[in-house]
Amino acid sequence: MVYGRNIRLKTVPSESDVYLDMALTMLECIIKNNKEGKNTVMIVPVGPTGQYPVLAELANRLRISLRKVYFFNMDEYLIKPGEAIPGTHPMSFFGRMKKDFYDRVDPELAMPETSRFFPVPGREAEFDGTIESLGGADICLGGLGINGHIAFNEPPEADEMITTEEFSRLPTRVLRVTRETRAVNAIGYQRGDITGMPEWCITIGMKQILASKKVYIALTREWQHGIAKRMLTGAASAAVPASLLQDHPDVCIVSPESIAKGLE
Repeated sequence: MVYGRNIRLKTVPSESDVYLDMALTMLECIIKNNKEGKNTVMIVPVGPTGQYPVLAELANRLRISLRKVYFFNMDEYLIKPGEAIPGTHPMSFFGRMKKDFYDRVDPELAMPETSRFFPVPGREAEFDGTIESLGGADICLGGLGINGHIAFNEPPEADEMITTEEFSRLPTRVLRVTRETRAVNAIGYQRGDITGMPEWCITIGMKQILASKKVYIALTREWQHGIAKRMLTGAASAAVPASLLQDHPDVCIVSPESIAKGLE
């Protein structure tokens, strides 16, 4: 099924199949660029993360070098506007990447630590500039938030004076996490207890996401059906940030059959 200009919807049997498809998509991109002697530049999420152990296992077994791969993580939680949560914190995206991916890859194959990037408060322009200096992202992979956000690009509040065009050009920045995002994320992190969920984050901008050559959106939660439908069938608007992908030339959404039912 194709929506907008080039949004393809691909269904797979189950959630685990989404992670496998995601890992294979990443691996195929790496193998292709390795053969051509090129770098591989990816914008990657923590949410979902089930693809990372699969990718690490495949790289190890097939002996695929990641030495020329650059990972730019989309976002990170902050304790306060200028301070990221520690890497040892259970909600740290940095810590999750280390546990689920970096520590699993054979050191002989693993990307150097200098090729692993996270947005850092006060160094936003440097983060964006590094992606640009590498020729932009080959692919941006991510999930879909309860309000249609990609990374932590939350939709503007009613009193924010910003057009959809301006929103699409926003760079990496620090912002507040909306209450609905904190609530739904608390389900996975704290069994539904919103108390203590971080109220601040740093996120890559829509500008960098929309500039990626390809975009891959993974649906893994049943509640994503409703916002995916708005993303695909509503007007492109900052009110549903993911809907801005309607004008991107190469987008693939991969979903279990249960979530995709009614979208086809």
